[in-house]
Amino acid sequence: MKKFQNIGLALLLFISSGVFAQQESILAFYNNHLNLVNPAAVSVDGETQFRTSVRQQWTGVKDAPQTQAASFMTPLNKNLSFGVSIIKDEVFIEKQTFVAVDFSYKVQLNDALSLFMGIKAGGNNYEVNTNGLETYNYNVSDPSLQPISRFNPNIGIGFYLKHKDYFVSLSTPKMLDTKRAKDEAGFASVATDQAHYYFSTGRTFEVSPSLDIIPSVMLRYVNGAPFSTDFTTTLKYDDKINFGVTYRTDRTLAGLASINVNKKFALGYAYEYSVRSETLGRANGSNEFFLSYKFN
Repeated sequence: MKKFQNIGLALLLFISSGVFAQQESILAFYNNHLNLVNPAAVSVDGETQFRTSVRQQWTGVKDAPQTQAASFMTPLNKNLSFGVSIIKDEVFIEKQTFVAVDFSYKVQLNDALSLFMGIKAGGNNYEVNTNGLETYNYNVSDPSLQPISRFNPNIGIGFYLKHKDYFVSLSTPKMLDTKRAKDEAGFASVATDQAHYYFSTGRTFEVSPSLDIIPSVMLRYVNGAPFSTDFTTTLKYDDKINFGVTYRTDRTLAGLASINVNKKFALGYAYEYSVRSETLGRANGSNEFFLSYKFN
């Protein structure tokens, strides 16, 4: 019975990974990681920074999806900025690592409004380790279950409009179609990942000299999959403490909190929970940790 449960769980995770592969990595702290999906968002504040997040999904479920992201960005001159980012996703026997470099160019439209244009170039190392599968044949390995390893180069573009009170972001970080594995009627087959499109915007409302309310939205789209949208509201107190809540249209709720320890160092934590009844009964919510450091 235990073996059947393990096989069932493995299949569910594999199918779920195919669903998540339709939409790229999702982070609760997306506002702090816009450069991952939009190269134009690199160093829009004119600062040299390092940022990283670690996300563990379905806490309590073995081999559940997890994401690690890290990026470094710095201005090269008054208008040109450079960045590098790494995103690592793992779920069951599937693993992929995307590494990219970003360049962003600033055009000053007027005293209060700037337009940033960016380009992203990189590649994704995709692996499926079939040695992690349990089969009924103990004596001979199944020749159809061969490991998959593939490197897929890609490019992306983005635009970022910045005002002191609001921002608008539009991008497609991976324009080229790439190959991956997917589950189809219980069999592994090859699928094509298509270009993803991201739109994000947010505005800051000053309630008092020490309190701001910042609503924002992130919309994701890829052909053949439903829209995924995050609605977030954040309270910023004294430019040091942030509290927020996020609702995602797949019926997911998240609470976020971050603190600026000093002028250079910031920490954050988010807990996300699905309110869908069909979610894995054994799974807890998702935990996400965020860290940033400014070198200026």
